Amino acid sequence: MGLIDFIKDAGERIFGTGTKTPDAGAGAESDASAALVTRVTELGIPIEQLSIQVTGDVATVAGTANSQADREKVVLAVGNTQGIARVDDRITVVQAEAEATFYTVQRGDTLSKIARGHYHDASKYPLIFEANRPMLKDPDKIYPGQQLRLPPL
Repeated sequence: MGLIDFIKDAGERIFGTGTKTPDAGAGAESDASAALVTRVTELGIPIEQLSIQVTGDVATVAGTANSQADREKVVLAVGNTQGIARVDDRITVVQAEAEATFYTVQRGDTLSKIARGHYHDASKYPLIFEANRPMLKDPDKIYPGQQLRLPPL
């Protein structure tokens, strides 16, 4: 997939108020890398030999995924983190599959509205919700700047 851009100031705040942001230097980058690995592990996304290296606002992810969906979920979990502006995806996939489209949520969007625009059918919103689990816990809780996976039908 290569380099994927995200909105640096949008996303989940996992670095906490007591933890330095990735912009604060080498020690903070090491802390940020560890926090991101912990985040992906807690989400239960299965990636073998997961490695995340943060340099400034760029996170480089590597490892092996069994599916394209798992690969994309790791990229989104890392990129939808406050302080990360770009993800350099170096994850290899065991089973080749079609790639999903990434969509940046706009103000006023709902999963139904996104489904109507992408699939021409608002009732397909559960497909988007399921494609973004475990990062999404509630289909009504998306935010502007968040990137979502829109899987092919």
